[in-house]
Amino acid sequence: LRSGIDILVGTPGRIKDHIENNKLELSSVKHVVLDEVDHMLDMGFAEQVEEILGFAYKKGSENNPQTLLFSATCPRWVYDVAKKYMKDEYEQIDLIGRKTQRTATTVEHLAIQCRSSQRAGVLGDIIQVYSGSQGRTIVFCETKKDANELAMNASLKQDAQSLHGDIPQKQREITLKGFRNGVFEVLIATNVAARGLDIPEVDLVIQCSPPK
Repeated sequence: LRSGIDILVGTPGRIKDHIENNKLELSSVKHVVLDEVDHMLDMGFAEQVEEILGFAYKKGSENNPQTLLFSATCPRWVYDVAKKYMKDEYEQIDLIGRKTQRTATTVEHLAIQCRSSQRAGVLGDIIQVYSGSQGRTIVFCETKKDANELAMNASLKQDAQSLHGDIPQKQREITLKGFRNGVFEVLIATNVAARGLDIPEVDLVIQCSPPK
């Protein structure tokens, strides 16, 4: 930062810290990209983003930075943000089209009701039937505690490891590499694994409870 950079990638909180500590000066920014804008603003970062960008945006000015918003979903308020920070003639590029509510026709969906005390045993049987001893399975849990307990439960007949926010990044990478390479068959994770993972040939995905 001291010697000057061309591109800065950062979280809103950290960028704000650097600005407040006079370590970062953004007056000559030409391009602003908000990635995962739906999630970022939904998680309460809107005020921080507005503070950071406030210096650069003047209503109707031709000198405002070029602004790019990337979003997997586009609720109404995402368009409100676009109006606020983008020029009137901004372009909308839709890479999803009408496929927003469709799932692959080759995927079968099943719902199974069971008591929480039976869950580990039922999971072990489901994995055995639908994924076998060699297939890959991802199990999603609500909490880190659930993920840890299930990963160590003797009712699971396959090797399993857990993945959640309390596990250090380096260990997470080792775990994911092991899962990709078939070192173990079952990955039990919280929603930390719900976005941005590229793992081929997963035979079965289980959600232990309906997502909130």
